[in-house]
Amino acid sequence: MHAPVLHAPRAVAADTSLIASWLPLPGLGLIPCNSFVIRSAQPVLVDTGVAGLRGDFLAALGEAVDPADLRWIWIPHMDADHIGNLAAVLELAPKARVVTNYLGMGKMGLLGLPQDRAYLLNPGQALDVGDRKLRALRPPSWDAPETTALFDERTRAFFCVDAFGAIHQEPSESAAAIPAGSLAEGMALWTSVDQHWLGRVDRSKFDRALGEVDALRPDVILGSHLPPASGITQRLLRSLRDSADVPAFVGPDQAALEAMMSA
Repeated sequence: MHAPVLHAPRAVAADTSLIASWLPLPGLGLIPCNSFVIRSAQPVLVDTGVAGLRGDFLAALGEAVDPADLRWIWIPHMDADHIGNLAAVLELAPKARVVTNYLGMGKMGLLGLPQDRAYLLNPGQALDVGDRKLRALRPPSWDAPETTALFDERTRAFFCVDAFGAIHQEPSESAAAIPAGSLAEGMALWTSVDQHWLGRVDRSKFDRALGEVDALRPDVILGSHLPPASGITQRLLRSLRDSADVPAFVGPDQAALEAMMSA
């Protein structure tokens, strides 16, 4: 795969659709970049995809839900792969508020996004969306300090943001369908690139954070950079713990990049 690809929405849990895109990482593989629509009484969009796929993303969003019906846009953190189409979606969704926290709202201002559309929610609090509550949680790993995951108390879906992410060699619709060794290697590589600070944390504290995920007993784990994962929570927890021992990724320097491009 040499160019980003976005797929049509598909169901991944009750009332929940996935809008998946796959992005090539030259020399490494592929990374999924996922957004989700929760068709609750007050519909919720989780993440807004990458700007480079805006037309396709907005079309897929329209298949999953009428954007004008959206009441909430949950942005776990303000990285480019999460807010790429946020401004465009806000124009189409005049009733929607952006669920973030104080730091996230600050970053919205730096990015020229409308801070008056923000709705602040902290880990430990819950958002009532009419027919269920979405519980805000701190995931076990992250790459931005404002990161806030969510747990749908009705479907028991855990939206884990960048935790449990993996770099893949080919697209997959299910994390459980990926051979265990390949998935563990992909998670280790992703962690070495995106969250290599895990190697510096107190292991007992990290184990407690992983235990908090285990205690949720999620029916499905829905990550920003992982295909939907059902029935493999323990495997994901072990792989993420093991990934903390992987040395930090060091990419090519300018000379190596030029050599790659001329090959």
